[in-house]
Amino acid sequence: MAALSSPLRVCRGILKELRAIQGPSYKQSLAYSYVMDQFRKNKVTGERYCRAQQEAHHDAHTYLCLLASTRNHLVLHNLYHGKGERSPEEVAGLVGLRLPTQPGGKGWEK
Repeated sequence: MAALSSPLRVCRGILKELRAIQGPSYKQSLAYSYVMDQFRKNKVTGERYCRAQQEAHHDAHTYLCLLASTRNHLVLHNLYHGKGERSPEEVAGLVGLRLPTQPGGKGWEK
């Protein structure tokens, strides 16, 4: 298993995701108070090495991954979700292509 980042970095990441979801009033939410309470409760001191603290850190890291992945999913969903029928030019532009143009002189192209 890969090494986890520091608990402070995970806590800041979770708070960043909460701020992105709930806006500037995220500090009044129940999620904010719960996250801060859990991080304060599982804080490590120099005298102890606690397995429960490591499990809490892993759970927090997993929760951060869930929040970030959910936010990214919503961004992609809003970007690519069906907006009705799209023209071939627009579809080609989505994937970074251009449709070929007909050579001039036919009289029927625009």
